[in-house]
Amino acid sequence: MNDPVDYSFDELKIGLCDSFELQITESMVNDFAKNSGDFNPLHMDSKYAESTKFGKKLCHGMLLASLFSRLVGMHLPGKNALYFSQTLNFLEPCYIGDNIIIKGELLDKSMATQILTIKTSILKSEKCLVDGIAKVMLLK
Repeated sequence: MNDPVDYSFDELKIGLCDSFELQITESMVNDFAKNSGDFNPLHMDSKYAESTKFGKKLCHGMLLASLFSRLVGMHLPGKNALYFSQTLNFLEPCYIGDNIIIKGELLDKSMATQILTIKTSILKSEKCLVDGIAKVMLLK
């Protein structure tokens, strides 16, 4: 595992972007179900999921949202980041085997509060699956 980036508040410029890619695996979905206690059949039961409009098992939306923690803690702003808040909009489904990009863009920074505003998004083939706004404090 890589070390988190270590930006100072002054180094963080509006418009700064960072991202990482990964593939959603069945193991990730199973581990998330065990850790969260969410065993909804849309995520866990192939036969049931096939009978729905989705046609196959879905990745938990909150599993996707949890990847924003990796974005904030490791990439933007990285070391010394402390989550303050996060909005979420679930726009499209994600399936096991999907390759996704988790992206952040610095929209604003407050000198007075040391709070950063980061646009967060998860994309699959340029289609947005989840987006939102993160508020992140940068500890001194």
